[in-house]
Amino acid sequence: MLTERQKLKVLTGLGIELNRVKDLDILMERILTEARLFVNADAGSIYIREGGELHFSYTQNATLQKRLPAGAKLPFSIFSIPINHESLAGYCVMTGKSLNIADAYRLDASLPYRFAKQFDRASGYRSRSILSIPLKTMPDEVTGALQVINPRDESGKVIPFSKKDEKMMLHFASIAAVALQRARMTRDIILRMIRMAELRDPEETGSHVNRVAAYSVEIYERWAVKKGLPERDIESGRDTLRLAAMLHDVGKVAVSDLILKKPGRLTPEEFEMIKQHVIVGAGLFADRKSEFDEAAAEVALNHHERWDGTGYPGHPGARPQVPGKRGEEIPLFGRIVAIADVFDALSSRRSYKPPFTEGEVLETMRQASGKQFDPELLDTFLACMDSIRSIRMRYPDRDSESR
Repeated sequence: MLTERQKLKVLTGLGIELNRVKDLDILMERILTEARLFVNADAGSIYIREGGELHFSYTQNATLQKRLPAGAKLPFSIFSIPINHESLAGYCVMTGKSLNIADAYRLDASLPYRFAKQFDRASGYRSRSILSIPLKTMPDEVTGALQVINPRDESGKVIPFSKKDEKMMLHFASIAAVALQRARMTRDIILRMIRMAELRDPEETGSHVNRVAAYSVEIYERWAVKKGLPERDIESGRDTLRLAAMLHDVGKVAVSDLILKKPGRLTPEEFEMIKQHVIVGAGLFADRKSEFDEAAAEVALNHHERWDGTGYPGHPGARPQVPGKRGEEIPLFGRIVAIADVFDALSSRRSYKPPFTEGEVLETMRQASGKQFDPELLDTFLACMDSIRSIRMRYPDRDSESR
């Protein structure tokens, strides 16, 4: 448990630490981790405001996590609630006021809000003490809610949140809200770039790139932990890869939509034109000023290389017959995104094919181990399929959402 002096020290450096994280999803995970540590809470969640609804965007639960096998993650829960006085998070966002509840199961019937017990019933968890804090970027602008649940004393017993906890968490939430707003702006800028590519290639959607990026992070994190990389390096790598993977096909803006939207087989000449998108994409980050620029160029250029050396664009230099990069000549992030991109493409509807079943996708990819894909990374991917399925549910295609 943190002492009051340690909490003040955390608050002092929190803004700097959170502003080092660029990606929205990874930032939400970091905020929850820090918030729970701050008040020794067992669980927590973040709700993000989208129009008239609150999206349940991220959750952590130490008790439920302990029930899972080593390395496994809690699945994403995906739902939205209206912004009104009836739910705890909705009340916080609607009024801009925090709620400090000693026992969620013993709320006075005269209160306008209620605690929804569905999650507890489904998981066997018992939410008791809840502190729900509005995420404010300005006094009159609430962008979501941060909840921490079940603080524990030194013996592990669940206790109520103190008034001091509430006051400190209000400061914590104000810093977190500003960081979240910055990360959302970064995500929005990237998605606007994706929409430009989508004008040419209808398959290059926000849902597709979010899935590919999230799959890539799962593969990288599992691989990095297995390799014993330092935690700080893993966190930095995840953050950089998440954004870079979203832009893996941004170079398609330079390819004719007559080719990208062609329903039939491409001619050899048309396929050569398609290949240029990796060079164009990498070229967009030629003036490299950061780790993100390096990673984005690396991913854009190398995600169509193949483990056996038959991919493209290959080594710089002699053309037209350029040998493809082989094995570990292909940068790590390129090898990871190659797996994530192919999985999503095979799993999704395309103009030239229906979606494959999961069984068909996995069998196809297993057969390509050691040929198209790095065998070790493919095994890592196959080991985290529960998380992969949850990500696919988190970012559905727009036509799925409308049905």
